[in-house]
Amino acid sequence: MGRAGAAAAAVLALLAVAGCEVRDTGAGTTGPGTGTGAGSGGRHRSPAGTRNAPGGDDRPGTGAGGGSAKGTAAGSAAGRTAAPDAPPARVLWSRGDSGRSVRELQARLRQIAWLSEAPTGTYGPLTERAVRGFQSKRGLPATGRTDTVTWRRLVAMTRAPGTWELYPMGGQPAGAPDARCLTGRVLCIDKTSRTLRWMIDGRTLSTMAVRFGTQYTPTREGEFQVYWKSRHHVSTIYHTAMPYAMFFSGGQAVHYSSDFAARGYAGGSHGCVNVRDEAAIARLFAQVKVGDKVVVHR
Repeated sequence: MGRAGAAAAAVLALLAVAGCEVRDTGAGTTGPGTGTGAGSGGRHRSPAGTRNAPGGDDRPGTGAGGGSAKGTAAGSAAGRTAAPDAPPARVLWSRGDSGRSVRELQARLRQIAWLSEAPTGTYGPLTERAVRGFQSKRGLPATGRTDTVTWRRLVAMTRAPGTWELYPMGGQPAGAPDARCLTGRVLCIDKTSRTLRWMIDGRTLSTMAVRFGTQYTPTREGEFQVYWKSRHHVSTIYHTAMPYAMFFSGGQAVHYSSDFAARGYAGGSHGCVNVRDEAAIARLFAQVKVGDKVVVHR
């Protein structure tokens, strides 16, 4: 070995003893960047029992450059920052609200026995109490207000209510009037929407919910006339009260029904057109005249 080779070997041995890791450049000598300065490509060995984090020592201020220490400090600070609270669920309906959506809410609560009253379309204290009970049972905030989370849970547990679940006691919107109802003074009775319109020359003056005869005693359909009015009538066949009766076809009449007021569409008549709103039919009775037209249609 020449003097130059011996010198190089001596340097390598010295560096190894000093604890440095020396990379062979392939030429048998240390190349540029293999020293222990700031620009060195070598890595300082950690003391026994510690590990180097990528890019330098894992202790603040002892990395290969100031950037590592700053990054570690910034990361630690970010980790200590609490995540912001999620915003509260949006309230859809609460006490005092009304409309078809509230009616559907009530019908769905009724399906799973949280509400016993028939849907009214008004968010009152009974609905609020039912919603609060539903929420509490499922670990939701028991506010009594229907928010998006509560509504999703309720929808998942129920089915879309049908028309007569939404309107078991009446109150449903009236359908379009039959063409025969557009002239003259007419009691326009729609079996599909279960409503009665009181119309004069095509203009609707009032609308009310009605109930009809059962399968075995159906209400006749067609065009008729009011031929008799009886304020305090009692049926001679069934011996039941028929207040505000306006007869239009044999023994069939439009009249107030206390059974309809109590049971809704769970019941039926013997062929008459039942009205459940006594105040409404009292006003109607005062306006209708013998000879006025009656149209019963689908």
